[in-house]
Amino acid sequence: MDKIYEQTMLFDFYGELLTEHQRSIYEDAVYHDLSLGEIASERGISRQGVHDLLKRCDRILQEYESKLHLVERFAIAKKTVEEIKRLSSVTEASDELEKIKMRLRSINELAEALFEEL
Repeated sequence: MDKIYEQTMLFDFYGELLTEHQRSIYEDAVYHDLSLGEIASERGISRQGVHDLLKRCDRILQEYESKLHLVERFAIAKKTVEEIKRLSSVTEASDELEKIKMRLRSINELAEALFEEL
């Protein structure tokens, strides 16, 4: 997975679990694409401090993902929906319809698992 894409996905799912300070600096780096020097200058902290904070945030977000797997499950659900869309455009209905039903059951099971954890 592309590093920036991975960071944004992790932040989208778990960013609210960071402190406000961590969240705002991480947003500046990942979403606003500011350099370490720019962030350090704006915040009145050292470039090394920004670097360390970003590494810490990356580690924290990765730890949440390793325990909760929300990004992984989202990717599976997204892939399943794309597969359903592809299958639904096929004209051979009977065989393909059964595949669609199986995919829908998978999505339902995934959704139930996600809600149980919340």
